[in-house]
Amino acid sequence: MSSVIEHISIIQAKLQQLLKQHELLKKDNGKYEQQSATLQQEHLQQKEKMEELLQQNLLLKASVTNMEGADKKALEQKIQHYIKNIDKCISLLSK
Repeated sequence: MSSVIEHISIIQAKLQQLLKQHELLKKDNGKYEQQSATLQQEHLQQKEKMEELLQQNLLLKASVTNMEGADKKALEQKIQHYIKNIDKCISLLSK
């Protein structure tokens, strides 16, 4: 009988240890999720900044020099993209 009680005590002690480890891991997981969200936000901001700089680069090329075929086509595509987005916004506003 004493042996059974000892085994139960050992199991309880191990269970308590596992519960403590579980709580620590939950805290760590929360920190990592927060860091991930922060990094994703920073990544999005950097991506937006890069897109803005690429657009500025195209505009500067268009205003400073005669554009070559590929650059001219890229600029025209960007302008068409903007026009489509503006048209969508106007359409949504008029509903």
